[in-house]
Amino acid sequence: MSVAKIAHGLLLAGGLFAASTAHAAESSVAYPELDWSFLGVFGSYDQAELQRGFQVYKEVCSACHGMRLLAYRNLEGIGFSPEEVKAIAAEYQVVDGPDENGDMFERPAIPADRFREPFANIELARAANGGAAPPDLSLIAKRTAYGANYTYAILTGYEEEPPHDSDIKLEPGQYYNKYKGAFSMAPPLLPDIIEYHGGTEATVDQMSRDVSAFLMWAAEPHMEIRKETGIKAILFLLVFTAILYAVKRKIWADLH
Repeated sequence: MSVAKIAHGLLLAGGLFAASTAHAAESSVAYPELDWSFLGVFGSYDQAELQRGFQVYKEVCSACHGMRLLAYRNLEGIGFSPEEVKAIAAEYQVVDGPDENGDMFERPAIPADRFREPFANIELARAANGGAAPPDLSLIAKRTAYGANYTYAILTGYEEEPPHDSDIKLEPGQYYNKYKGAFSMAPPLLPDIIEYHGGTEATVDQMSRDVSAFLMWAAEPHMEIRKETGIKAILFLLVFTAILYAVKRKIWADLH
């Protein structure tokens, strides 16, 4: 990936999902409803999609947004092997200590470590982003009832100008997003800003789908287990009900 693409990702990721300014107007355009693989009683995550989404987060969003509720070892849940997780974690330096002299020190991250925060503290995050600290993305997909559709909509909703019949006025540094109105975040994704492993074309639509699915998994990593447990519980109750009904019929038949 070129230096220009990396720089673009670092600069534009900073405001992801940050609130619009006080003069921004929320759009009334309905959020899209995509056919996600994890929807429905029998839905499940697409691990290839989740791994691509993690790549988008890693190469674009993580420049300014942390995911403090995730540890690197959690990435085994989206199909990475323990060896791959160790390699991913080792790319980052984390602060540890104190050592025997009472000093803090940096070391390569290990799978047990939480995702490294992009800023040392919230004051530094605010200073680097025009006074608004970028929100943590661990639970962003559960921020509204729209789930992954919300994040996908925001990432794909940018247009050059507001509609001519709109009363939305863009202030300097604002961008028009048809789902959010005047928005303080520049479009974070451009075609081929990253290079997907495996040859998938990195269109804005594809990257938006992938990172939205990844953020949904981050918010609900045990969703598949929950669904499986619920199905088993329902099947058990159906069988148990059938047994009770058969016993009832037997008892009443003997009485008559």
